[in-house]
Amino acid sequence: MAFSSCKDKEEKEVVVSRTEGDVSILVDESFSNVVDDQIAVFQSDYPNANFKIIPGQESAILPTFLNDSVRVMISSRMLTSAEEKIYANRGIPVRASRFAIDGIALITSKENADSTITVDEVISILKGTSASNRSLVFDNAYSSTVRYFKELAGVKSLPKKGVYTLNSNDDVIKYIGLHKDYIGVVGVNWLLQGDAKGKDYMQQVRLMGVKNLQGKKGDDRFYKPTQNHLISGIYPFLRNIYIINGEGKLGLGTGFANWLVSQRGQLIVLKSGLGPHKLTSREFNLKN
Repeated sequence: MAFSSCKDKEEKEVVVSRTEGDVSILVDESFSNVVDDQIAVFQSDYPNANFKIIPGQESAILPTFLNDSVRVMISSRMLTSAEEKIYANRGIPVRASRFAIDGIALITSKENADSTITVDEVISILKGTSASNRSLVFDNAYSSTVRYFKELAGVKSLPKKGVYTLNSNDDVIKYIGLHKDYIGVVGVNWLLQGDAKGKDYMQQVRLMGVKNLQGKKGDDRFYKPTQNHLISGIYPFLRNIYIINGEGKLGLGTGFANWLVSQRGQLIVLKSGLGPHKLTSREFNLKN
């Protein structure tokens, strides 16, 4: 009986490696679609890999990562030195890898004749000094998109007039489709792969062209967040997508992080419409 009990325990032992086992991942919900695509292909190659995705706003998922509840996170920013020290004090190394480049799109109603804007004007709206009647509408007050634009404008809080927040990206798309004088702020990844609710209103909005600040790349004309402009870096509102891994072991999180920057993972990023971390060169053998 003792031998049988030991045998049962051995059979129930969970195998954890870079390609199998279980892992929980915190995901900034702005990037949930491209992460879902990556996981689907990864699991087609490694069916014993099980992922638990925990989506949320950046400010909501970061504390969970820092308190060691979940050790893998997808984010638009790297950890600060103070945040890295939290893991260092536990004796756990943290590794961050960029695997994609996302753009933040500005959208307007198709009924609006003017579909261009400068970075200067966006900053003036965020500072509350704009003389125009344009207003910005964000997905959520605690999203990574809001943080990006606050850092861009150098402000700690949003003005009471001219900048508004809703609850989701879908809410932004719907609102902009129905209100002419407002500008929506939405991640490119969400526009390309948003859910059915948002797509119902996509026909009512269009992308805006953005001209960068004088002296910076993209200051010569208005650029839209097409994939080519993301890859070339000429579109003004760009942000990196990182996988931050604090597993401290060679587990599934590490394997998935390596997969994201591999040739196959990068091809999936390219197919999603975003900018890959690294473009793989292709060689052709020409024969008569």
